[in-house]
Amino acid sequence: MKHSFKPMAINVVIATVMVLSSCQKEIAVSLTDNAAIQAAVAQTQAIAVSPSATTAGDSVYVVNTCSPRSKRDTVAFSSLPSSVTDYLTANYSGYTFQKAFTIKDAAATLQGYVVIIQFNGNPVGLKFDASGAFVQVLEQREGHDLLGGGWHKGGCFENRDGKQRDTVALSALPSSITSYFASNYPQDTLVRASKTRDSGYVVLSKNNGLFATIFNASGSFVSRVELPAQRGKANAIDQSALPAGALSYLSATYPNYVFNKAFSITVNGIVQGYCVVIEANNTKYAIQFDAAGNFVRVKPIR
Repeated sequence: MKHSFKPMAINVVIATVMVLSSCQKEIAVSLTDNAAIQAAVAQTQAIAVSPSATTAGDSVYVVNTCSPRSKRDTVAFSSLPSSVTDYLTANYSGYTFQKAFTIKDAAATLQGYVVIIQFNGNPVGLKFDASGAFVQVLEQREGHDLLGGGWHKGGCFENRDGKQRDTVALSALPSSITSYFASNYPQDTLVRASKTRDSGYVVLSKNNGLFATIFNASGSFVSRVELPAQRGKANAIDQSALPAGALSYLSATYPNYVFNKAFSITVNGIVQGYCVVIEANNTKYAIQFDAAGNFVRVKPIR
């Protein structure tokens, strides 16, 4: 009896073609994505950085480091102006240097510096002018967000949508944290609590001053930071209640920052200044302004 295997052979060929076609399509999409990302890197003058240990998936880039007509060259840490290294030591205690660049215009005139560091396990990109004076903390984005809004749901910068998913109700804090305050700082009034990307906690409180107390994921004490602010009565206020000058400074110095909490500091009912807590690229900062909204000083929290 004669058997025909042609239908089976044809089916195998069709299946093989479909698999190959599917693979080729995936490769093509991947190549297209890579090409788009590289084009976006060039357009935004981005620098790839080492992401934090808690950031999975896409690469992270520091963006808008210089104008498209500028030239960026690597520079050794030892060649940076002392004002740059002094600023890093004063404001990012315990940081680790990652890389640095000079920025020059078309005439090869020095315009400034870009420095990338690791601070508390997160990358931080900072821009300085030609004299080494601090200019701004540079925004970071994941690769697929380079030409988008700077974040996507589930990404490491998704809190830029303003929903403050990191907020923890004070009543929901682990008992080890509330017990720590009861034993060590019983006069503290707890104001706000939030979670860090490594599942730790940052608790803001006031007690003749403003403080940020940091705990690890198990609720054990790590450190306590006094926030920069004038002495006086601290009252929580909305972001909209801050002076225009303070809001402009925040937008210019911390692009795409996330508002966390703000306080007005008053003496005898008269405003003496403000303290604002923000997050910029997974690093929390407390920034002090005077009564007119002029910048006074900043302190990274974590």
